[in-house]
Amino acid sequence: MNRILGIDVGATGIKSAIVDLQEGTLITERFKLQTPVSGKPKEMIDVIHQIVEHFDWEGKPIGLGFPAIIKNDISWSASNIHESWIGFKIKNEIEAQTGCSCVVINDADAAGLAELSFGKGKGIKGTMILLTLGTGIGSAIFNDGVLLPNTELGHLKYKDSIAEKYAANSSRKLKDLSWEEYGTELNDVLEHIDFVFSPNLILLGGGISKKFKNFSDYISSGLNVCPAEKFNNAGIIGAALAYKIYGK
Repeated sequence: MNRILGIDVGATGIKSAIVDLQEGTLITERFKLQTPVSGKPKEMIDVIHQIVEHFDWEGKPIGLGFPAIIKNDISWSASNIHESWIGFKIKNEIEAQTGCSCVVINDADAAGLAELSFGKGKGIKGTMILLTLGTGIGSAIFNDGVLLPNTELGHLKYKDSIAEKYAANSSRKLKDLSWEEYGTELNDVLEHIDFVFSPNLILLGGGISKKFKNFSDYISSGLNVCPAEKFNNAGIIGAALAYKIYGK
């Protein structure tokens, strides 16, 4: 089972591709559809079904990275999606609607798995943290290669609010921050996370990771921070990998 359809669900877009799990690469063009404005289960599952049909993948396994806490195949949070996802039997409903066997994992955890297996996290000992900087901040924490699932470092109490209100890419856009201003704000958040967890490596993922050079000069040299190798494809690759690891 070395080819799996990976689907990365975000607050604004749902990205997908068939993944080669031996190489950790996309073997099709990435296919993206807009996340429904409602953020509700029915509309979002309809889009996932459209993706399955696009790849002619009915009845085959899919791995899904989803922006929520996922425990026992149920979604338990809804930071940037509709609150009706809380307590929703996400795996059962997706399987019923698509006819595909499915593994669902937190989206940042999926991206972390991709970096652990195929990216800059490979072989890292001790604590490694991946942060996805998008609409919010997702996080994945590993210790000696073992995932601690469903962490939410974007929701760490920070200043007058939470960390993602200052350092998510959406915050940069909303406040129209220069790269220096954003890099300085992000660095403060990274130093806070470093103080709490003392990681050996912090990886930055999400679309903004491609622009790391724009703000890297404002990141403290005392922090071991670098962009994720798989950039914005990490969520797709890791979602597919999750099926290989956790699927039945």
